[in-house]
Amino acid sequence: MLSSTELLTPRLLLRQWRQSDLEPFAVMNSDADVMRYYPATWSREQSDAFAQRVIRLIDQRGWGFWAVEERASGRFTGFVGLHIPSHDLPCSPCVEVGWRLAKPYWGLGYATEAAQLAVAFGFEQLRLEELVAFTAIANLKSRAVMERLGMQFDSEFDHPQVPVESGLRRHVLYRLQQTAPD
Repeated sequence: MLSSTELLTPRLLLRQWRQSDLEPFAVMNSDADVMRYYPATWSREQSDAFAQRVIRLIDQRGWGFWAVEERASGRFTGFVGLHIPSHDLPCSPCVEVGWRLAKPYWGLGYATEAAQLAVAFGFEQLRLEELVAFTAIANLKSRAVMERLGMQFDSEFDHPQVPVESGLRRHVLYRLQQTAPD
């Protein structure tokens, strides 16, 4: 296990979660725009339960879906990081890079900036050979982040955690391979 890690970009801090993150995280997860590509918005209880799971995983592994803080303001902006999905996916076993940001932080390049740092951590510190990302087919903004990360489209699949009747069940899978150093 690695010690809990803080990662820095010029504008962002990726860190372990704090109690003070739970309220803005719950507000973010109740926003219909933020959760547009999820089957439903989350209640406060669902939001807190997710945060507690990722906090435990970061404590256990030293990495995970880190809280993202805007360095200039100190504000919680969402999460970005690495995760081992627990559900059966066509790419399992795998490590995914993922993100979710509050709406005021969209369009600033934060998702790409933080995800680049998470990808570098995965390849350089964890020595992973591959990272994946997936989202609902219609989520063009997340797909654009995947492409900016250098990820390549792999395939489509039905996400087993999304209800069959949901128009969001069909997902795209992107992959990024570790490149050998020159």
